[in-house]
Amino acid sequence: MTDSTGTLEILSDIDFALNARETVSIVGASGSGKSTLLSIMAGLDTPTRGTVRLAGQDLFAMDEDARAAMRARQVGFVFQSFQLLGNLTALENVMLPLELDGRKDARKAATGMLERVGLSQRLNAYPKVLSGGEQQRVALARAFVVHPAVLLADEPTGSLDFATGEKIMALMFDLNREQGTTLVLVTHDRAIAARCSRSITIEAGRVWVPVEGPR
Repeated sequence: MTDSTGTLEILSDIDFALNARETVSIVGASGSGKSTLLSIMAGLDTPTRGTVRLAGQDLFAMDEDARAAMRARQVGFVFQSFQLLGNLTALENVMLPLELDGRKDARKAATGMLERVGLSQRLNAYPKVLSGGEQQRVALARAFVVHPAVLLADEPTGSLDFATGEKIMALMFDLNREQGTTLVLVTHDRAIAARCSRSITIEAGRVWVPVEGPR
């Protein structure tokens, strides 16, 4: 990456593969490059060099339109800041990726997913009147409603209190098992990381020591 001071090396010598249905945590100190790695894995940021393959295809051999289409089909996102559209209701937020994909059953599928995350009574609520936990449930519903092959989560409980965060993580792992999604989770929380089948530690932009966690 290049800025006004010259070339800034954020990540280097990153090399790993993910298996289908695997749950993987990416841990490390603030500024170690975790979120940048997640963005590159999704094809949102372009690396100076290197290859990212998703479903056997090189993301950076595609143009941006093709990468966006691949993300829409294969990738779900959950962010610490929820990233909901404030002018849309909970139902409309979850319907959006389905509508963009041309799904005729968008309302039915979105309603069913919101019911699955316990928000059947909040379908028509706007984000501003939802609690943080409710907003993150909407974000989970939006991510999982497309049945992504890979779900990328960047500190999904970072802005929630402990009890609410625990509920959100339990729900995320439940949905992951139900759909057979590969889950990649960036977190500072070692307890959350230990719930994944594998943990990858990033230190100063490099993979430090991959360690096996409990399954």
